[in-house]
Amino acid sequence: MEKERGQTILTTMIMLYRKDGTFLVEDRKKQDWPGINFPGGHVEVNESIVEGAIRECQEETGLIVDEIEECGYFEWNLPSEKTRHLCLLFRSSSFHGEIHSSREGEVFFLSEKDLQGRQLSTDFLDVLAKMKKGL
Repeated sequence: MEKERGQTILTTMIMLYRKDGTFLVEDRKKQDWPGINFPGGHVEVNESIVEGAIRECQEETGLIVDEIEECGYFEWNLPSEKTRHLCLLFRSSSFHGEIHSSREGEVFFLSEKDLQGRQLSTDFLDVLAKMKKGL
């Protein structure tokens, strides 16, 4: 018997970090995944994964990424929607521009200790650990 196959949705997240130990986060307002998270989103059909990560970051934060480093992936399944989500993780300390928030949520830099008492999106600490590995 052949198993039913679902759709794979490709997304990205990017952590922009500074020498002072702070990193850029987004306080997502959408109810599907609210709380502190990294900027990111869907990769469009006509772009590479890296282009998608850079575009999403610029759209949500106003910042332009100059160099980007891969740092792993994160995945989850939604059986009720017959979807698998594959999120490629990136980081960069090389970026420029003026920071601004978007309709996705407020964006700002904070340190890991500043996470205490804030609403974090599901699995944020696991994603953060992957993003920081090797730094």
